[in-house]
Amino acid sequence: MKFHTRRITALASVAMAASLTLTACGGDSEGTATEGGATTVTFLPKNLGNPYFDTSDAGGKAAVEAFGGTYQEVGPDAATPDAQVPFINTAAQQGVNALVVSADDPNAICDALNQARQAGTKVVTFDSDTDPTCRDLFINQATSDGIAKVEVDLIAEQIGDSGEVAILSAAANATNQNAWIDLMKKDLQANHPNIKLVDVVYGNDDDQTSFDKTAALLQAHPNLKGIISPTTVGIAAAARYLSTSQYKGKVALTGLGTPNQMRDYVTDGTVTSFALWNPADLGALAAYAAKALVDGTITGAAGDTFEAGDLGTFTVDDKASVLLGDPFVFDKDNIAQFNF
Repeated sequence: MKFHTRRITALASVAMAASLTLTACGGDSEGTATEGGATTVTFLPKNLGNPYFDTSDAGGKAAVEAFGGTYQEVGPDAATPDAQVPFINTAAQQGVNALVVSADDPNAICDALNQARQAGTKVVTFDSDTDPTCRDLFINQATSDGIAKVEVDLIAEQIGDSGEVAILSAAANATNQNAWIDLMKKDLQANHPNIKLVDVVYGNDDDQTSFDKTAALLQAHPNLKGIISPTTVGIAAAARYLSTSQYKGKVALTGLGTPNQMRDYVTDGTVTSFALWNPADLGALAAYAAKALVDGTITGAAGDTFEAGDLGTFTVDDKASVLLGDPFVFDKDNIAQFNF
């Protein structure tokens, strides 16, 4: 799978900024919508305190600062369907120019988002989409087919293409997770007849819940050979459990994670390989797209193009979405090269 070295290299400084500013991206919802006429961009992740969103939002912050805008991050402590609504309403009341959202649910926040849009706020979704009628543009980290395929290919390789596997997901309502899981199921059935998916469980993007669900999976399925966790919180929690258990080296684990989260587990042999895109790039691309919408450079129509700093030029497709690129596989041979 081709790796977009240009994008990672170009945003090396953003990734570094992410590592330096993770603790600075708090959930302060106070502040004015405009400051000296600068474009105001508010990031609303699924929940605060999530390392994945710490990194993506820090990438967004660096991009907003690069184009002279004003950035803030707000969000709930827990990723639940309705928890984002008050933050959307507040942003609209403040008159922010653009709201960048990773949706906990495809429909639960639609009314609030459309009210914000009617008030003049541009809405960009990233990572996890809403119904397309609720936003102006979606920034897609990778195609659902590509993500599902790389995760199935990795687990198949690690367990010899045979045996029982389970999926440890995030929230049951997460749009992106459910799309990936449906495609993984189809891929397993069509191309891996000797692999049996025995369970799908949900850790709600909470570390302790995901840790406990991992333990429960292994107890419930004594013949389990592998776990796929398409969530950065879940894969790290599952690795933490496996690393000190009798299952280390016996039960394979893969999914979506960040290098900084997973480095120790790859080094000690708990995990062979996993995949992801650069979350800092994703956040930066979302910020530049928001700026282009606010400026009127694009409207979200198919064929619209805009510049995203060092990331280059991007084109809007016929679903009012923009694709960052392909997922990348991290393993012991390359993980030391990355810091996010």
